[in-house]
Amino acid sequence: MNHNHFLVKPDAKIKLKDFDSSYTGKFNSGEEAAAKLEKDVARLRKYQDILYATNTYALLIIFQAMDAAGKDSAIKHVMSGVNPQGTEVFSFKTPSAEELDHDYLWRCNKALPERGRIGIFNRSYYEEVLVVRVHPEMLNSEQLPHECLKGIWETRFEQINNFERYLVQNGIHVLKFYLNVSKEEQRQRFLARIERPDKNWKFSLADAKERGHWDDYMKAYEDAFRSTSTKWAPWYIIPADNKWFTHVAIADLIIAKLKSLKLAYPTVSEQHLKELLIAKAALENEP
Repeated sequence: MNHNHFLVKPDAKIKLKDFDSSYTGKFNSGEEAAAKLEKDVARLRKYQDILYATNTYALLIIFQAMDAAGKDSAIKHVMSGVNPQGTEVFSFKTPSAEELDHDYLWRCNKALPERGRIGIFNRSYYEEVLVVRVHPEMLNSEQLPHECLKGIWETRFEQINNFERYLVQNGIHVLKFYLNVSKEEQRQRFLARIERPDKNWKFSLADAKERGHWDDYMKAYEDAFRSTSTKWAPWYIIPADNKWFTHVAIADLIIAKLKSLKLAYPTVSEQHLKELLIAKAALENEP
């Protein structure tokens, strides 16, 4: 799969309308993609096992998207085969009173994955340059000093870049996915949530109201991508109108990242090998 098709190059001034949300690459059907995903889930399970065993690197995967783009579905399907002991998922909702009493990175910082683990953020600190930018009145609840408000978006972009560079320099690699759903596909998914009783819980009037800010969100995302897609933590814009392609594209990118780390199971010392042989002999000779 050509990953450059999804990559936002550093400092690139992009328009989301130029990215085809219905793109499916070489796949002509969901069945073809499902066959590849099944193999990739098995490969991901193997890489995760080695990552856990080496206990050196960690991987942070960030999902951002408009409502109904399929973040939950992507996490569920792509990570379906991994060991729960080595994976942590955090969903970041509206900040609590405690979280608002800290800097905006605090709640995400304390949820970072340990070495050997994969951490998944369903939304993240990027909400602070997306939702808060579309609704700047939300800054009032953050109780920031007046001088911190000047040029706040550019400042936060710089802080985020420095934060992610720090993570990578300390062995926590960062993958960032934006699930690019079209406005029409979102409308259809909203209608499905309203019409199906088992999906009603996933929809609220607030979701419909946020849809009215669609253009503002697109501008906020475009600016965020231009300012925070870096060599050390790039953004990937994943077509999301067809969930089956979304899943296979994300899995392929995660596997490529883990493969690039050149992971291998830890080797043991000669002394450890001798101890293993002694233990083996003792076990085999038990009465």
